Amino acid sequence: MASLAVKGTPSPALSFKVVAECGRSLARTSLMTLPHHTIELPAFMPVGTQGTMKGLLPQQVKDAGAGLILGNTYHLGTRPGKDNMARLGGLHKFMDWDRALLTDSGGFQMVSLLDLAEITEEGVKFRSPYDGSECLLTPEESIAIQNAIGADIMMQLDDVVNVVETDYKRFELAMHRTTRWLDRCLAANKNPATQNLFPIIQGGLFPDLRQTSLEQLTARDAPGYAIGGLSGGEDKDRFWPVVLQCTKQLPRQKPRYCMGVGVAPDLVVCCALGVDMFDCVYPTRTARFGCALVDQGQINLKHKKFNGDFRPIDEACECSTCHHYTRAYLHTLVTKEPVACHLVSVHNIAYQMKLMRRIRESIKAGGFEAFVQDFMAEYYQGKEDYPTRERGEGKKGARDEAWEEEEERRGGGGGRVERSGGGGGKVERVSGLQSGFEGLNEAGYREAVLGDFEAAEEAGRHAGFLTGFVGAPDVNPSLALARLEGLLLALPCTTDQAEGQTQWDPSPHSGTRHLTVGPVTSQWDP
Repeated sequence: MASLAVKGTPSPALSFKVVAECGRSLARTSLMTLPHHTIELPAFMPVGTQGTMKGLLPQQVKDAGAGLILGNTYHLGTRPGKDNMARLGGLHKFMDWDRALLTDSGGFQMVSLLDLAEITEEGVKFRSPYDGSECLLTPEESIAIQNAIGADIMMQLDDVVNVVETDYKRFELAMHRTTRWLDRCLAANKNPATQNLFPIIQGGLFPDLRQTSLEQLTARDAPGYAIGGLSGGEDKDRFWPVVLQCTKQLPRQKPRYCMGVGVAPDLVVCCALGVDMFDCVYPTRTARFGCALVDQGQINLKHKKFNGDFRPIDEACECSTCHHYTRAYLHTLVTKEPVACHLVSVHNIAYQMKLMRRIRESIKAGGFEAFVQDFMAEYYQGKEDYPTRERGEGKKGARDEAWEEEEERRGGGGGRVERSGGGGGKVERVSGLQSGFEGLNEAGYREAVLGDFEAAEEAGRHAGFLTGFVGAPDVNPSLALARLEGLLLALPCTTDQAEGQTQWDPSPHSGTRHLTVGPVTSQWDP
């Protein structure tokens, strides 16, 4: 059945102004004014699934610098429920939060609670993980719950498919259903003057489906847009081109939100690709396993080497944890005492806020390019397993093979990024580099967080990020990557330049790294 387009209008509940843009990438900084707060973008949103960040008080999240946080419609609609939320005056009053709120529609639970859900055109029938009761989450009910919550930004209910699936027809169905559900959400919104409704671009990793979704959803002229269905375990050479395809076509004067992104290199790269907003449970979830975020990635405070380390987690951090407690103290508590989750979460949220502030400041100062280089050099410093062309070759997993079979079946239409050269038809690909948190099985990241950090953390944290890179900067038009004096550096490149070469000049004798970026050549074109 064809969807009847419900035309959106410029929202009186949101104003957006671009403040500064990077001349060498799509990175930008802007101001987004919502009914409860004005937020400087790019920004990371801590996730308070049921009105709280686990282990933190709302005031502590505010003290860390967060101006916008996320709540979950499905979970809040289950507990305390839509009626109770309305009687309580909405989530702002319920959790004592006077800044901005965004609510996820509940669509992601189609993936995370798939065993408990049944998806039809009407909506999603869930079996409650709390008491086993059944409920039907329709687009209308999702908006009704979000209206009761009173979020500044509401998300449409979308049909979410696990991004690592290869069934083109399922993604095609979900993409068109998402558009139909958007029109039902727009029609159901009772508070358009005070609550913004963002559509969610879907289509998996298929560029043609993403293109159709972009055309259908931008025709609704919403106050902002989200890029959904990513950061679930897919390789970077599939993740980043989709982000770039979307940001290049989404309206410049509206905020762009990439859902589920929270690992530091992903935040930096997606900012370079023009994304303004992010969310992820990663900072607080990893804190519960004794892991603290630092510029080198993260440190596992369970490790015995911290027993006598009387430094703070990060000497440059201004959070209360780093001001008052040492690594040695935290080492005695992590995974044993609940207070450790609280203390490390305070630091991890503060780290995410500081990272985004550094990104914004570098864009405004015209130094984003240098920031990216310095950040990547620090993140991968001293690592012997830096990526090389040789290490990137010949590594093919079951997931790659499944995708190749699907692309071959569809005549190569799956949007794979590749580069031929050397006259022998040799193809170089970026593969095995995982994103997100929940689906990082192949990278070893999930094993590291949920299992034994001391045995798996180093391999898990670095293998997935490093192994897949090849030293060919033109593999992906969204990112130039290379080995430079043994360090991984990254610089986004736009795709509207004439064909040419991206050149790296390490200048090892000068002691200074120089980067010359010219046009890039790629067969991938959104």
